[in-house]
Amino acid sequence: MNPYTIFADIVAGRAPASKVYEDEDVLAFMDIRPVTPGHLLVIPKTPARSLSELDPELGGKLFRVGQQLAAALRASEVGCDGVNFFLADGVTAGQEVFHVHLHVIPRTPGDGFGLRARPTHPARADLDYLAGSIRGALGRAGGKD
Repeated sequence: MNPYTIFADIVAGRAPASKVYEDEDVLAFMDIRPVTPGHLLVIPKTPARSLSELDPELGGKLFRVGQQLAAALRASEVGCDGVNFFLADGVTAGQEVFHVHLHVIPRTPGDGFGLRARPTHPARADLDYLAGSIRGALGRAGGKD
């Protein structure tokens, strides 16, 4: 794995970042292309290109820090009414920087951000079939792609 990304440079101090939180495992900083004011990124300091490469304990910590940041966003001058978490895993999902990162996006009414999807209405039998397939893959996947 090539560990070079802009996030690796930020962790190493070779690139600037407006840091919000840092500990031995995780770093959170302002997104330089925010979709709303206060948009944050939370990254593991140890690079992982995808969720399959991310240590599950570290993944849990990303979300715990994200939860703390969500509370801080609400209490700060950002003053948001809600928060979205977004994590893209893979090109098709919209991942652009191949170092796992959790977006913490503050939300206010009319901010213009949102998911644009067309929900479907599958039959219960189709849902049950896919649920069985996914359950079966859980044992085989072992958390890996």
